[in-house]
Amino acid sequence: MLVAHDYADDAAVVTHPDGQALVLTADVIAPLVDDPETFGAIAAANSLSDVWAMGGEPRFALNLVFFPDDQLPLDVLHAIMRGGQRVCAEAGVAIVGGHTVRDPEVKYGLSVTGVVAPGAVLSNRGALAGQALVLSKALGTGVIGQAIKGGEATDDEIAAACASMTTLNRGALAVGRAHGVTAATDVTGFSLLGHLRNILRGSALAARIDLSSLPLLPGAERHATAGRIPGGSKANRNFLAPMLRWSDGTDVEPSTPPAPSGRELALTLACDAQTSGGLLLCVPASSAAACVADLRAQGLPGAVVGSLVAGEPERIDFT
Repeated sequence: MLVAHDYADDAAVVTHPDGQALVLTADVIAPLVDDPETFGAIAAANSLSDVWAMGGEPRFALNLVFFPDDQLPLDVLHAIMRGGQRVCAEAGVAIVGGHTVRDPEVKYGLSVTGVVAPGAVLSNRGALAGQALVLSKALGTGVIGQAIKGGEATDDEIAAACASMTTLNRGALAVGRAHGVTAATDVTGFSLLGHLRNILRGSALAARIDLSSLPLLPGAERHATAGRIPGGSKANRNFLAPMLRWSDGTDVEPSTPPAPSGRELALTLACDAQTSGGLLLCVPASSAAACVADLRAQGLPGAVVGSLVAGEPERIDFT
């Protein structure tokens, strides 16, 4: 066992007799969007991302399906699985089986097996003081998903969020590799700050985050300001508050304001529970600008969002 669950890594990594290591993960989500094929594509991209976050390459997948066949036509199920198949084909991943469960609530995801050289694993223990933190995708899928449920999101906002969530993180990993990445995580349900906290705990480091630098999806600020904030995002803020400190040295309150603005708005989005978010890459500070440039050359809104420092482990200061 090279990587277990001790530091909340994105996947397990185990040795294999042929000298490679296997990356093992499973992820299931509920629908964020109305279109079933798009939902299947988002769920598949979300599941595959854990393997890239560990530095691996996904190879095989099993469908994990929860579906109320007594309430919805099987055409909906077929569309969900078609979306998952499309994304897996793009990633070069073979779906070799799976399991279905009759359930009153639709859910879909994958169990994924990938491979990685043992010396190339990117675990939460590999970050180093002085490195820059580079985020590959924009934030805001949580609040936009909440807006979609309430019928408040525009077509353009939905399209931008779906395009982001179905973009594979394979390219972001390749860019990180080219610029000396030593640790990475994919930003999903625990939010940017929550997944950063796992890296800080694993590597016994602190961090400084520039909230003004966060890349955001179209509509994210609008919907957060209007109070369309999912329960998971509020829970993230509540859990993380003891570790956070404003730039003036004051502690962060655990409760999320009903209509955040200013620095509270930025913090709300930094705590927003994401689906199929980007990779947070720990790279040498000297390589950060080039890393961002290469991400943007791929059409990703990459940004340097902070830095890793020696200090009280898990402490996150805002600059």
